Amino acid sequence: MKKYKIFGLIFSLVLLLSACETDVVDPAGIRGVGFAGTITDANPAIFVDGDLDISYVQFTVDVQEGAVYDDAYIVVSYNSVSQRTRIKDVSSFPAEINITAEEAAAALGMSINDVASEDYFVFELELVADGKVTRSNAGLTVRVVCPFDPALAVGSYNAVSAGWAVNGNVTLEADEDDPYTIKVYGLAALDGLDEDQGPLVMHINPLNFEVTAPRAVLATEVWLGYTDLAYQGFGEFNSCTGAYEMSFTITVSAGSYGAYNFTLTRN
Repeated sequence: MKKYKIFGLIFSLVLLLSACETDVVDPAGIRGVGFAGTITDANPAIFVDGDLDISYVQFTVDVQEGAVYDDAYIVVSYNSVSQRTRIKDVSSFPAEINITAEEAAAALGMSINDVASEDYFVFELELVADGKVTRSNAGLTVRVVCPFDPALAVGSYNAVSAGWAVNGNVTLEADEDDPYTIKVYGLAALDGLDEDQGPLVMHINPLNFEVTAPRAVLATEVWLGYTDLAYQGFGEFNSCTGAYEMSFTITVSAGSYGAYNFTLTRN
């Protein structure tokens, strides 16, 4: 039961996040060492199935001041295949990069007819200096998504979390003025609580369909005299199925129960 979960989980998570991996080797180059580049300001960051012939991504690449390199270029990979292919040269920094879905597919020897919804491309910046390759600290993952259908993002949903031990129905409603703002009702009720506050509000980013949910108190009275059950989190919206894959951090007045994965699927 939730009342017996240990609040010391926060301490364990802090230790985990502070740990460093020192023995992992990236087979295609050193990442984040020396003069590593960055990828920022992706707009948009998705390819839209059904409109792949006109879909594109745009982002900015840059390197730290004083970086010395012999070559700079963008590489692309597809789905879980680790092989990377050079797709676009970069002659100066900062640079705004625009790559179409057709360009990405062609670089990998594919046609856009080979690309399906829920596939994804990964774009990275590589720098070459003295024969050594360094890769951008983070790649840009571009998912192939279905067009956004507001009706597919709301309604009656089944919310399941094995870690939090809940499985029941919740209701999702769109904000009257913004179909990308979704109000969630019933999360606290899954635990048998009186949901006298809330709702939890989730924001779908139209540029990449990532979801953020700022902290919201959902129930005043909780367990063992604690108060203010609150949820906050992040995740992704699947525009093809209407499902949400979320990670929610759950807290009460005395502290945090930690983060739990939730899947919200349409009934």
